[in-house]
Amino acid sequence: MSDETPSLDTLIDRLTTDEQTSVAAIKAMIAQFVAERDWRQFHAPKNISMALAVEAAELMEHFQWLTVQASREVTADSDKMTAIGEELADILCYGLALANELNIDVAAAMNDKMRKNIRKYPKDEYQGRYGKDDPGQMK
Repeated sequence: MSDETPSLDTLIDRLTTDEQTSVAAIKAMIAQFVAERDWRQFHAPKNISMALAVEAAELMEHFQWLTVQASREVTADSDKMTAIGEELADILCYGLALANELNIDVAAAMNDKMRKNIRKYPKDEYQGRYGKDDPGQMK
């Protein structure tokens, strides 16, 4: 058995669907991509968080000036969906690169954050409301 690290192409090929791909597999692929380019020297948390914000802004450009309904209808345009998917992938790559750099277990962080959100936004109080300032009726 070899202790050799799989090639980046092999790691990419292992990314199939959301149902079949683990967060760990995606993090490993990103780590390999960064390592092969000797980019860790540039991946300070400050830099990664800034790059993530830039990519989020690029995603927002696809929806700027659209109505809420029009933003939901982009799914009918395959070219638009490809571009949006690429921007989302950039955001996820930077988010997971930050997790790699700071040794954050993404699943554990999501578990903790969602439990905090459940306590902060009880479903009986917030169902159908966007937040405490929503003028809708309290349940």
